[in-house]
Amino acid sequence: MPGCFALPVLKFQPTAQLDRMAQPQTSPKIPKRVSTALINALGAGVVPRVGLEQIAVGREKEMTTLLQDLENIAGGGAAFRLVIGRYGAGKSFTLQLVRNHAMEQGFVVADADLTPDRRLTGTNGSGVATYRELMRNIATKSRPDGGALAPILERWIAGIQTQVAQDTGAKPNDSGFDDQVEAKIREVVKDVADLVNGFEFANVIIAYWNGYRADDDPKKEAALRWLRGEFATKTEAKAALGVRVIIDDDSWYDYIKLFARFVADIGYKGLLMFLDEAVHLYKINTTISRQNNYDKLLAMFNDAMQGRVTNLGTLIGGTPQFLEDPRRGLYSDPAWQRRTAKSRFIKVGLQDISSPTIRLEPLTQEEILLLLQRLAEVHVVHYGYKQALAEADLRSFLQAIVSRLGAEALLTPGEIVRDFMSVLNLLHQNPQLTLAQLLQSTFQPTRAGKDATVEEGSEYAEFTV
Repeated sequence: MPGCFALPVLKFQPTAQLDRMAQPQTSPKIPKRVSTALINALGAGVVPRVGLEQIAVGREKEMTTLLQDLENIAGGGAAFRLVIGRYGAGKSFTLQLVRNHAMEQGFVVADADLTPDRRLTGTNGSGVATYRELMRNIATKSRPDGGALAPILERWIAGIQTQVAQDTGAKPNDSGFDDQVEAKIREVVKDVADLVNGFEFANVIIAYWNGYRADDDPKKEAALRWLRGEFATKTEAKAALGVRVIIDDDSWYDYIKLFARFVADIGYKGLLMFLDEAVHLYKINTTISRQNNYDKLLAMFNDAMQGRVTNLGTLIGGTPQFLEDPRRGLYSDPAWQRRTAKSRFIKVGLQDISSPTIRLEPLTQEEILLLLQRLAEVHVVHYGYKQALAEADLRSFLQAIVSRLGAEALLTPGEIVRDFMSVLNLLHQNPQLTLAQLLQSTFQPTRAGKDATVEEGSEYAEFTV
C-alpha cells in the first residue's frame, strides 16, 4: 500500500482537508468490476490491478518524478529506479500506479515478481524464466491484463496495410500489395537489425509477417514462442524459423532492449519493465550467484544512466535490507554503494527524489486518515449502504491500533488497510455492532511480514519463511 507510517502519540490537528471529511460526501462512481477488485485485493492484503486512483494518497513528489521519467523515455531516453520500502509500505502499489499511468500514456509495460526460480541470471534457466514472465505479462492500454504480444504485432501490421492502401489506392487482394507491406515492415526492423542480437530479432518479426501473410498459424505461433523465450534448443528454433539463436539466461536483457526500441519504432512511447520482490536476490545463499545477479542489475543500471539504451524504463521494488545490508545487500558491492548511497547533504525530513533510489517515506497522519476515508467510501459504494463511519470513527480506529502496539510502533499502510477492511466487513455484516464495541473487543492489529520468533535486528527480520 502507499507508504509506511511511523505512528507516534497521535495529536490530531484540525485542517481544512480533515474538516471536509466530516462533511456529507457524494459517493464516488466506481464500476462494480473495479470496486470488486479493490475489495477482494485489499481484503486479502494484495495490490489490486485496477482502481488504484480511487485510494491513492500522498506520494506526490515520488509520482511527479516517476511521471517525469515517462516523458524522458518517450523522448528517446531511459530511466532506472529502485523503489525501496518495508513490507506493506507501498512499493508494489507505487509500481502498479506508475504501470497504469504508463499504459494510459501509450507505453507498453511488462511486469514480473522475482522469486527463487526467477532471477536476473543463474543456472537452470532462472534468468530466462524472468524474461518469459515479463513477456507473458506484456500489456498495453487496450490489453491491460497482459498477453498483448500478438495484438501488438497484429495492430502494427494492420496499420501498415492501411497506410499502404491509403498511399497507393491498392486493395489487400491486389497483386503486389503484400510486397509493399513487407517493404515497409523491413524498413522498421532494419532499425533494430544492427543492434546486438538484432539481426535474429528482425528475422523473427519477418517470419511472423510471413505467417500472417500466408495465414500460417503454426509459423506465427513459432515466432511468438521465440519472442517469448520458449524455445529450449537452437536446433528447434532453426527448424521452426530458420534462426540460429535462442533467448537464454545470458542474452534475455539484450532482447528487452531490442523490444523497447521496436515498440517505439512502431508507434508506442517505449517500454516500462517492472521487477518487484527484489529481496529474493538478497536471499540468494550462494555469494557468487548473488553477486552475479547484482552485476546483471548493475549492467542494466549503467545502460540507462549512460545512455546506451533508448525508450526503456526499469523500476525495481525492494526492501531496505535488499539495498542497505552491508553483507548481503547491494551495499555489499562498492560499485552499488557509490551509486545508491544517500548524499551527505540529506538530512532528516529531506529526500532527493531525483536520485536513482526512491525511499518511500512515512505517510502523514492526514494522509492516513484520508486513505481510511477513501476505503470506507469504496466499501459503501460496493455494498450500497449509507456511510457508517465519521471522521471521529476513523481517528478512533487509528488510535486503537497505536494503543495496542505502543506509541513507538512502526506501521505500514499495508497493515492498516487490511485491518480496516476487516473492520468494515464486520460492521456491515453485523449492523448491531458499533465501532467502539468492536475496538473494545479482542481486536489485535495485523503485523504484515512479521514473526515474533525473528529478532528485530536480524537480517531476516523483514520476512518469514
